[in-house]
Amino acid sequence: MTQAIDQEQIIIDEFRKLSPEKQQQVIDFIQFLQYKEMQKQDVQHKEEKESISAYEAAKEFAGCVDGGPGDLATNKKYLEGFGWK
Repeated sequence: MTQAIDQEQIIIDEFRKLSPEKQQQVIDFIQFLQYKEMQKQDVQHKEEKESISAYEAAKEFAGCVDGGPGDLATNKKYLEGFGWK
């Protein structure tokens, strides 16, 4: 905790030494860092929220080949060497 207070005091002391224009640049940079962190958290939250199972991702395709031939192998002689019947 002491280290954090020391760093905070150093930042304040150094900030006070800057011109008003430079102080504004520091404030802008801090706001930019905060914005980037919020964006990062939003992306992580969105990814967690949008996570779905493989079933959910593929369920719209379930049964899409119903009604086709029972055996899709049209060249059965080609398959004979693989031990399939």
